[in-house]
Amino acid sequence: MRCAVAHAGNDHRLGAQEAPPAIISLYPGQGFEAHVDSIIAGGALLGYKAEKKMQSTGCKASMAVEANSEDRNRTAPFPHCGNRFEFRAVGSSQNCSFPVMICNVVMAAGMAHLADQLATGKKLRDCVAEMYKTNRHVIFTGNGYSAEWPEEAKKSGLPNLNTTPKALATFNSAKNKAIFQKLKVYEADETDARAEVMYENYNTTLAIEAKTMIHMMETGILPACAKDLQKYTNCKALVGDREQVYGSIKAGTQKLKEVLSKVPHSIQEEATYYCDVVKPQMVALREVVDTTEGLLESGLYPYPTYETLLYSHHH
Repeated sequence: MRCAVAHAGNDHRLGAQEAPPAIISLYPGQGFEAHVDSIIAGGALLGYKAEKKMQSTGCKASMAVEANSEDRNRTAPFPHCGNRFEFRAVGSSQNCSFPVMICNVVMAAGMAHLADQLATGKKLRDCVAEMYKTNRHVIFTGNGYSAEWPEEAKKSGLPNLNTTPKALATFNSAKNKAIFQKLKVYEADETDARAEVMYENYNTTLAIEAKTMIHMMETGILPACAKDLQKYTNCKALVGDREQVYGSIKAGTQKLKEVLSKVPHSIQEEATYYCDVVKPQMVALREVVDTTEGLLESGLYPYPTYETLLYSHHH
């Protein structure tokens, strides 16, 4: 499931603000979590009752409203939302067909395993209890944004594949190939091909972003910095640290060029290099340019400023 939402743009989003963390877990609600534990302990398979509750509006002039049976956890990748599960990790620019296909594969694999167990003569309750016990660690009803969750997930055996290269390295594993083949979704070489396509997409996106950044520095930011410095020719006392900051942009741009010239040729190594070497340099350069935005004379900055992007609708 993590691989299904792994791409360059979504790396910026997962784990930030309204997006779920990159650790894939399931939030069925505390009521159903207790029912799962009851089944594992030997309880009846049936018996869970999703009782809706009244939710206060916090306003004296209005009545309480009927809420879903379980509180929706917005920090979970897979929360239960009343009458459905919602997979919240899909990127906004992504075609949802691939994540939907993977969801269906997961469901089909689970049902196939259950059918295989029933075929041996085991009781349905016992088969379900065994599956719940095996997969109990994927349930998490806490705060996915907390600093403790990654450590807790690690202890539970849930992988924290927080970058696209880390995720894609697991896609064409022997286990995944076996599942795809069993369900007649992909042959082994087709699984490898899908992984290669995802790597290629990631590498191409990062290469375009890095080269675009260099172009923006050399044709927009640096010329603006030069014009700004000229204004202080006769008043050096007001220059401040502009020369140092603007010089850092030039040095950072040159360093970005240098790291781009050393990209490996292996597609998997290339993805890791873009993630671990190129992206950090882009972030470092961006931080200096952010500082520059507050130093340049109003109107001299060549691109829309943060202020314009955030508050232009007020003007």
